[in-house]
Amino acid sequence: MKLTKKRHACVRLEKDGRTLVIDPGTFSEEDAAVGADAILVTHEHLDHFNEDRLRAGLEANPAAELWTLASVADQVSAAFPGRVHTVGEGDAFTAAGFEVQVHGQLHAVIHPDIPRITNVGYLVDGSVFHPGDALTVPGVAVDTLLIPVMAPWNKIAEVIDYVREVAPRRAVDVHDALLTDLARPIYDHQIGSLGGAEHLRLAPGDQA
Repeated sequence: MKLTKKRHACVRLEKDGRTLVIDPGTFSEEDAAVGADAILVTHEHLDHFNEDRLRAGLEANPAAELWTLASVADQVSAAFPGRVHTVGEGDAFTAAGFEVQVHGQLHAVIHPDIPRITNVGYLVDGSVFHPGDALTVPGVAVDTLLIPVMAPWNKIAEVIDYVREVAPRRAVDVHDALLTDLARPIYDHQIGSLGGAEHLRLAPGDQA
């Protein structure tokens, strides 16, 4: 399985000639979902879910399907009958040949005054875990953990402890559009030296 980093929280996974895209949001490329056979969305926030990008992917491939939580599915299901599937924690399904397990229920706390929304994470082929906007521990072995490295709701100590708790073979940065170039070497050093896993920072378009 080949992983390609897109901007911010979006990644593309490719296997056996088929492509799965996770979280094509407003900060990702306009064509981030184009060419996808399956699309997964973790939650409704604009940096993870952009309706125009999602529609572009579904319209470009009439066989493409979407798996997501109800708050996103409700916005697009009428336009793509039979192609939008609602999922929640504990679900498992096959999407374009990828085996997917759903973990997690709630978005991380941004501030106590802001109500928490639903957020799910996806474990793909028992290997790659994208938690969305939460530090969800899937409770199973993970080879590649996609870490939301910088967000309004987290701090680097939490990210480091998250990597330690999940204990993947490697941790790859996502959710990084707000992280400045000045800060990146600091994050690289601290996560890499303290997380206990191989740490990768990929530029948009880089593959691993």
